[in-house]
Amino acid sequence: MSQENRKPTPIILDCDPGHDDAIAIMLAGGHPAIDLKGITVVAGNQTLEKTVNNALNVCQHLAIDVPVFAGCDRPMVRAKQVIADDIHGETGLDGPVFAPRTKTAEAMHAVMYIIETLKASVEPMTLVATGPLTNYAMALRMAPDIIEKIDRFVIMGGSLQHGNVTPAAEFNILADAEAAHIVFSAGKKVVMVGLDVTRKVLCLPSVVEKMRVEGNVASKLFVDLMSFFNKTQKEVFGWEGGPLHDPVTIAYLINPSILELQSMVTEIDYSQGPSYGRTNCDLFGFSKEPHNSEVAMNVDVEAFWQVIREGIACYE
Repeated sequence: MSQENRKPTPIILDCDPGHDDAIAIMLAGGHPAIDLKGITVVAGNQTLEKTVNNALNVCQHLAIDVPVFAGCDRPMVRAKQVIADDIHGETGLDGPVFAPRTKTAEAMHAVMYIIETLKASVEPMTLVATGPLTNYAMALRMAPDIIEKIDRFVIMGGSLQHGNVTPAAEFNILADAEAAHIVFSAGKKVVMVGLDVTRKVLCLPSVVEKMRVEGNVASKLFVDLMSFFNKTQKEVFGWEGGPLHDPVTIAYLINPSILELQSMVTEIDYSQGPSYGRTNCDLFGFSKEPHNSEVAMNVDVEAFWQVIREGIACYE
């Protein structure tokens, strides 16, 4: 089936906006290849109150008419919540100026929404995560039978090599490694979009200028978001353009050929030591266990930016 004629992929997007999460919302909310059923929000890049506010602002700004649900405000086990205010600022989405907000979050907790939506779904759904995996892990613990209604998980998180918060761990996994362990051991395939590929999609100033040309509401938001994001990435990591981690998940669902995947066993280190949050990817098959993941090994950078351009063009 051609990309143009295939049925849209039904997804729930669990996120912690975050500049790159905001672009993932934009892409999922506007592209015809994605059937975005709802947005669930977790604490991560900032506190839950701020990440929910950011998700609502992005949806209202882009007229994305999907429900938004507030979820877990802390990790499942660890006492300390980590945030990324050095990258995403005090609000978690510093840079753009949004109009006064009228869109509100739904009363139902995100975990209950995930459970009820999956149970009611006629067809299996894809669960996308661009933040810590707490909401999905809690849903799996509360209602293990929902696994039958999950097609796969597509997550931004982890790394074959080095982390971006500690030498071992990437932020989303480190924020709740116990939750990541639950998801990776749930019995459904996890497509792991890690730092190995997301660090290749650098939003350089030349990319920002190309996206500016579209001149619509999504284009302006992209430019405003990336201008701040690139500033902090330069300050923290020394990069001229920040890696646009989270939208790679949605771009992959729109055009699966952008990622080169390799099937393998991936285990999460949730021991309380210096490697907490590491994704141990068994690249050479030492464990001999059934594979639970497809790990992104490479990305077609040009094709990725083409999907982003398509996503921006979907808006007026």
